[in-house]
Amino acid sequence: MKAGNDIRIKNKRVSFEYFVLERYVAGIVLTGTEIKSIRNGKASLADTYCIFDGGELFVRGMHIAEYSYGTYNNHVAKRDRKLLLTKKELKKLEIKIKEKGLTLVPTVLFINNKGLAKLEIALAKGKHYYDKRETLKQKDAQREIDRHLKK
Repeated sequence: MKAGNDIRIKNKRVSFEYFVLERYVAGIVLTGTEIKSIRNGKASLADTYCIFDGGELFVRGMHIAEYSYGTYNNHVAKRDRKLLLTKKELKKLEIKIKEKGLTLVPTVLFINNKGLAKLEIALAKGKHYYDKRETLKQKDAQREIDRHLKK
């Protein structure tokens, strides 16, 4: 079995839209055709978020393309998928989300060394408009510095 370390699907909007406070790595409950599509790199984390339902954590809006060689058993592209964390972590996250107005957003979908799909989720706080402008200014300044150092 190959390592699969080359699959890293990122949600690039997270660093622009949110202040990341904590990160967690969660397992995902997938069907056979879903993991095959992820191994082919056919997934997207755009517009995804995590919700609690009945004490369990689900990721909503994650798009995993249908497997090209799948039959009638092929999966639905945008269904809710259960995330696997310990009970202690789930309770901690649920309390923080309810009390402080924080949110859980997926940041990276990857395949670990054992060949299992994992989702890195972040406990995050939304940025205001002026925070986003400040982030853009910092990126532009860093880009200018890098340009001058290369010359």
